[in-house]
Amino acid sequence: MSALSRVIDEPGTGKIEIFPLPTDADFLHGLLTRLFEAHWHEIVFGPCVQGAVFEIVAERAPKKIGLFDGYLTVDFGSWHFHLCVGENKGGPRNPTPADLAAHRRTARAELYRTLGADGAPRSWGLRFYNGAGEQQMTVFLPNPLLTPEMKPARPPDFGRLALWDRLRADCLGLAPDPLDRTAKGFPCGG
Repeated sequence: MSALSRVIDEPGTGKIEIFPLPTDADFLHGLLTRLFEAHWHEIVFGPCVQGAVFEIVAERAPKKIGLFDGYLTVDFGSWHFHLCVGENKGGPRNPTPADLAAHRRTARAELYRTLGADGAPRSWGLRFYNGAGEQQMTVFLPNPLLTPEMKPARPPDFGRLALWDRLRADCLGLAPDPLDRTAKGFPCGG
């Protein structure tokens, strides 16, 4: 475990090591823009809450990424999504009340990795939570224990940790962790 992380026991998921990230609009805008412009073809994303997981795979790079009134918009042409990462003021005739603006805005962002019973990481990603502690979005990063087609990788392809390693270095100043390369295989179906 890194001095920059902590391990939590999350009901329904198990042990998760989290690495807190800054939540200011400039950092989140830059991070998400880089992820969706340069890595759209590697990531799976969507809400991940008890009872529902949306695993969205983009079929093309976004046409536009912008920030307006605190909302980051990632537009893929035929569909788009919004994520409140900054100050949401509303309009002059309909200003956003301060408590609602605080509820909407990302208040917690983190890199994470789930840990198996043996302590080896099993999945890697980013999570974003609003001011009420509700999950806004999860970004599932390439998993060396799965192929890009989501089949068990035999043997694991630890080259698929490149994006995780890059995010750890860029966001946290951390070198690749040998622990990430210790899992023997995906626990489900494998």
